[in-house]
Order: sequence, then structure tokens, then C-alpha cells
Amino acid sequence: MNLQTAPQASAAPSAAAATAPTSIREFLAFKLGSEEYGIDILRVQEIRSYEKPTRIANAPDFIKGVVNLRGVIVPIIDMRLKFNLEQANYDHFTVVIVLNIGQRVMGMVVDAVSDVITLAPEQLRPVPEFSSGVASEHLLAIGAVDDRMLILVDIEKLMSGAEIGLAEPTLQ
Repeated sequence: MNLQTAPQASAAPSAAAATAPTSIREFLAFKLGSEEYGIDILRVQEIRSYEKPTRIANAPDFIKGVVNLRGVIVPIIDMRLKFNLEQANYDHFTVVIVLNIGQRVMGMVVDAVSDVITLAPEQLRPVPEFSSGVASEHLLAIGAVDDRMLILVDIEKLMSGAEIGLAEPTLQ
């Protein structure tokens, strides 16, 4: 059974991609190469050590395969490959973040998890428009924490996008 939290109320309708979220939120920070990213902590079910998944024929390269997680078959996405980063070695720091998105459970492979960060509205900056491995519509904002920059990913949008298509978008 999946427990879902109620969507956050907002004072104004959704604005263009040039605006940053306006409520205080917690993000799980993780590393991909030399960059640090963050996802909404409410989407995280658990963090597990990396285990080699069972490969699925004809799946895109970034889908490493599936694992059996207590009777649930969970697709595993390598975020380094999804974001067109260099291939990294799987070592003792490599982890799988297990996510609950919509009605699906899925895992994403990252280089390491660092911490949970609480960000206030004044710490969020709009995402600049540029060509990169991740489309700007999948980014929420850039979080500034002391001397750290955190790229905040809308993981629900990313995982339910046409290219991955593993989750159905939830109604908000």
C-alpha cells in the first residue's frame, strides 16, 4: 500500500519555469559526478546499497534493469547515464534511492547520498535556460546553501516524462 501526502497548497497558480518554489521544503542531497542534486524528501521510500539488477532486454541504457524489493519488482535507473554524465564505477558509496512516485516504486542509482537539506524560499534561485543532459522543465530551482549549489530536480516530472515513462503523473 502506498501512502501519499496531500499536495502542498500554493497561494498562486503554477508560474513559468523562471520562478522558484515558494515554500520551505526538505530535499535529499545526492552526488552525480562532481555535481550535487536534490529531490523532494517526501518521494523517498528508502536508501539501499547498490546491487546488480537483472537486465531487461531492449530497455534503454539508463534503465539498468530490475530488482526484487520485498516482493515488489523495482526498475532501476542510473541517473549518471540519464543525465549524460561519464560512466562511473560502482563502489561502496554507490546507492539506490528507492522512490514512491504516483502508484509506482522505482530506484535511482547515484554516486552517493550526502544529507537532508531544508531550504527556505530565499535560498532558491530560478533555473537558467541552457542545453544540458537534463531538460530545464525537470528542474525546480537551484538551491544555495552556504558555499554549496544544489540542483533541485522535479523527480516526479522526470520519471513520468515520455522518455522514461515509469510513473504516471499524480493529480495536484
